[in-house]
Amino acid sequence: MDSKEIQLLIEEYGPDAAAIGLQVAGALAMILIGYWVAKFVSSIIKTAMAKRSIDLTLTNFIGKLVFSILFALGAIPALAHAGIQTASVIAALGAAGLAVGLALQGSLANFAAGVLLIAFRPCKVGDWVDAGGCSGTVESISLFSTILLTGDYKRIVIPNSKVMSDAITNYSVMPRRRIDLVVGISYDADMRLAKEILQQLVEADARILKDPAPTIVVSELGDSSVNLLCRPWVATADYWPTRWKLVEDLKTAFDTAGIGIPYPQMDVHFHKES
Repeated sequence: MDSKEIQLLIEEYGPDAAAIGLQVAGALAMILIGYWVAKFVSSIIKTAMAKRSIDLTLTNFIGKLVFSILFALGAIPALAHAGIQTASVIAALGAAGLAVGLALQGSLANFAAGVLLIAFRPCKVGDWVDAGGCSGTVESISLFSTILLTGDYKRIVIPNSKVMSDAITNYSVMPRRRIDLVVGISYDADMRLAKEILQQLVEADARILKDPAPTIVVSELGDSSVNLLCRPWVATADYWPTRWKLVEDLKTAFDTAGIGIPYPQMDVHFHKES
């Protein structure tokens, strides 16, 4: 190819090539600007969430999600500026998103529940809870599942959608708990003496709080016993040790005082027919 042919090609295709080059350069500039804006906004959101002590996993996920959405919103106009038909691209992305959403319907439900758990914090790591039909100490809360550690050291993985679909009972969130103890004594036992013994046991245990004051009352006249209700307050961490000790000391004290704790019983009467 001689110089004259090259000159003819430049004269014929030069203007179009220059225009295409400008379009491509403009598209690249738009993509770079969109990338910078997406990264800047994502960084601001992550910093704001970190200042509010929001869970790091959720913070990173939201940051990446915001970046991806903003970058995609900037990239589509850039492709259109370069002369690429974006309608088919948007349609393909929409169809792919719909297919993925249907395929991951259960996972998305767990993810949404995980976001709510992390955002509203009905429980945190280290709390003893009843959740999703299980009881245990919260070991971890992720975006898709919550892991409980039971008292006998078994690990239970519960999908977050199941955790959020039922009531969550948190036994650790409050600083104190009330022990509800029902004690049945026989009808011929000295009721006042039984109440005095309960009062003495409650006052002797330093773990039982003075305020609010313990409640010791006769709650019910049962079928075979007079039921006394004892309700002392303790620090949450002392709940089970105090309850176990109180029950043991109560049985010992009642035995010493001769106060019987009756078994359920039924009186049967026989009538002789003449």
